[in-house]
Amino acid sequence: MNSPTDPGSGQPGRQPGAPASKKSPQLTHTLFRLFVVAVLGSFFVFQLDVNYLWLTALLTAAAFALGIVLLVRAVKYKESRLVLFGTISGLVVSAVMLLVILASTLFFTQIRDYQHCVRQALTEQSTSACRTQLQNAMPTQFR
Repeated sequence: MNSPTDPGSGQPGRQPGAPASKKSPQLTHTLFRLFVVAVLGSFFVFQLDVNYLWLTALLTAAAFALGIVLLVRAVKYKESRLVLFGTISGLVVSAVMLLVILASTLFFTQIRDYQHCVRQALTEQSTSACRTQLQNAMPTQFR
């Protein structure tokens, strides 16, 4: 007769995959937290200064990679709808950030000059002058 601790016993109370199944939601939630930090980080770093565009691109790439991994895990392990919805929403925000990064790369000098001008502006009139300067610096197709 087999004992309950015997690996070949086939007892219904014994679950060989139990530790792995307990770690799966923890790992998914940890990846989800990292994903949220990467998405929000890319947005807020872009808001700081256009000179940190490389860091914004790096965080956005990390967000895409984590988002795809999370999407696969959410479907494979049937995670909560909140994780699935948050992942899809974060991937949409990352796609928008990708477009913003591409536009900022194309017009890097104009945006850098505009940000410098706005930082120096003390009045609404000088801020308006900065916007006018940016409009004049853009190619005519984008005015």
